[in-house]
Amino acid sequence: MKRREILVGAASAAGGAAFPSPALAQSRRELKMVTDWPEGIPGLQTSAIRLAQSIEAASGERIRIEVFSAGKLVRALETFDAVQTGVADIFHSSRQYFGNKSLASAFFSAVPFGFTADELFAWVHYGGGQELWDELYGKFDIKPFLATNTGAQMGGWFNKEISGPESFKGLRYRMPGLGAEVLRRLGASVLLLAGGDIVPALKSGALDASEWIGPWQDMALGLHEAVGFYYYPGFHEPGTGLFLGVNKRVWESFAASDRRLFEIAAAAEYATSLAQSNANNALSLRKLRDEGKVKILRFDEALMREFHRVSKEVVAEAGAQDDLTRKIYASYVRFRTVIIDWSDVAERAFLNARGLA
Repeated sequence: MKRREILVGAASAAGGAAFPSPALAQSRRELKMVTDWPEGIPGLQTSAIRLAQSIEAASGERIRIEVFSAGKLVRALETFDAVQTGVADIFHSSRQYFGNKSLASAFFSAVPFGFTADELFAWVHYGGGQELWDELYGKFDIKPFLATNTGAQMGGWFNKEISGPESFKGLRYRMPGLGAEVLRRLGASVLLLAGGDIVPALKSGALDASEWIGPWQDMALGLHEAVGFYYYPGFHEPGTGLFLGVNKRVWESFAASDRRLFEIAAAAEYATSLAQSNANNALSLRKLRDEGKVKILRFDEALMREFHRVSKEVVAEAGAQDDLTRKIYASYVRFRTVIIDWSDVAERAFLNARGLA
């Protein structure tokens, strides 16, 4: 049976009285988690697997979760639809891949010049973000959780040096999310490809440039073997939150204690994945420098100012789509104003001082 036929059949079942439920075997829950990550990709697929294992262990293996990488049960970028329709129970992915569902969801993942990883977690858990996210994704019968963070991202890989905003005109670039719209307004031709398709596209010339994540995951994907110019900082994703989406009917079938178990496990994995990414990005960046085959360059200040100017327009437009989106955007902006004040006084001031040594 074709994949599309499976989705259509599941959607039909979801509309009837008998919604497909997770298999039960002697009170044990058997759940399926689908991801948008290539098999074995570190910090992404491995984070999803670790989270599933944590939930299993904490539940005394009453809850068992089988994790499928991209293409194993559903194709990459189809995970949202698969969970919404009941083909799978849970997905682990990036909101960036589901921009067509709602632009408002960007605020819970990555916004150009937006929250760092710590700031995003603070807003979602202590600034009213989770309640707004629940309201937004409730429309799609999905219960969302922050579950992974890759930390600050790099600006991307290029097949030539970037001299300024004019360098993006006609550039074939892979990037998801609101950052993609920023580059479109600078004249780039922006595509959205799954991770496993990026390196072949760069090597064939179908792409001129691509962002992925940071040195650790980028090298695991083989990007350093495809092109030779690596730029920073990643204005588009300063602290990208990846998330779990649980089918709402599956979620509501859990006891309160099991729901809390999911929440605690997801929060723990968020912290663990961020620490792991920071540690391995540091080691991988050092390896790239030592090998000397890739030029690691910083976007110049004129380009960063242009990124910032266009980003403000793009983010403001994304936040004005409808009443709920405007409410989410207002909450985001209020918290961003407050947290930036504290971040400047605390971490930025310390980092600047440390740089004086």
